[in-house]
Amino acid sequence: MNFNEGFLTAEERANPPAHSLRAEAAIEPDPTPTTATKETQIIAIYGKGGIGKSFTLANLSYMMAQQGKKVLLIGCDPKSDTTSLLFGGRACPTIIETSTKKKLAGDQVAIGDVCFKRDGVFAMELGGPEVGRGCGGRGIIHGFELLEKLGFHEWGFDYVLLDFLGDVVCGGFGLPIARDMCQKVIVVGSNDLQSLYVANNVCSAVEYFRKLGGNVGVGGLVINKDDGTGEAQAFAQAAGIPILASIPADEDIRRKSANYEIIGKPEGRWGALFAELASNVADAKPNQPKPLTQDQLLGLFSGESVGRDVVLEPATQEDMCGATLTQKPSLEVVYESI
Repeated sequence: MNFNEGFLTAEERANPPAHSLRAEAAIEPDPTPTTATKETQIIAIYGKGGIGKSFTLANLSYMMAQQGKKVLLIGCDPKSDTTSLLFGGRACPTIIETSTKKKLAGDQVAIGDVCFKRDGVFAMELGGPEVGRGCGGRGIIHGFELLEKLGFHEWGFDYVLLDFLGDVVCGGFGLPIARDMCQKVIVVGSNDLQSLYVANNVCSAVEYFRKLGGNVGVGGLVINKDDGTGEAQAFAQAAGIPILASIPADEDIRRKSANYEIIGKPEGRWGALFAELASNVADAKPNQPKPLTQDQLLGLFSGESVGRDVVLEPATQEDMCGATLTQKPSLEVVYESI
């Protein structure tokens, strides 16, 4: 990426520190190639923070591997928690952190420095900057640039699963949709307004980039912690996307996940659920969603839940100042028309 000097004044060119941040912010990231191979399904999973993406992906990827598929799981969340369940709670060295250390030491990053495996699942974390020390979105972009150098587009996986935070709307987190890096998006949500708000935003992003010529579609919705109230099902129906699985709000699941235990094992109690999810994810078509308006989204919930009986009362200047205001004569000069 190069700065276009033609758009800078002579003063700006003479004082680079003053314009560098402005120029950097205006630069679009370099295009990222779309797929590793034609046979590889690259699937981006989005959802509200804390909704259970990492839980879903760890168990989904494990089940896929047990079914004989070659799976790569990539955590694209700055929290770097995608692989924690897969590795029994152990932290996985991130690509960004490892790259920084290797660069300072004058060394090159190798696959074994950032990619680890368990029972047939290959996994890595992109990572991100510390709070207040950089842009998480640009960290994602940098991470994918490094993956490219490591040969990402020559790797031979059946599935590459990307775990993306859905709350954040800056460019790096929308990369798979905006750059056609994946074939389809899977959304994880629950029967609560905030997670469905995020799911609806993801559908809006998919629709927006399809209008610009993009090809990414929404494979469907995974309902996590399903308590049977039905709002997530109603959202999926209204948005025109299928439900790939409903994972119940069950104490056994909560307890085992809290202990970093994989429950998506073929022989386990929940094996059939995740086997069905794996099949549905593999077969899901890239659907064109129909995002809901804010009122339509609120309409999925009862009036008591979202406050639809509340009346918006306009504020006054007196309210803002905390006292009765005295009207002062205007000093504006009004000229009579000639």
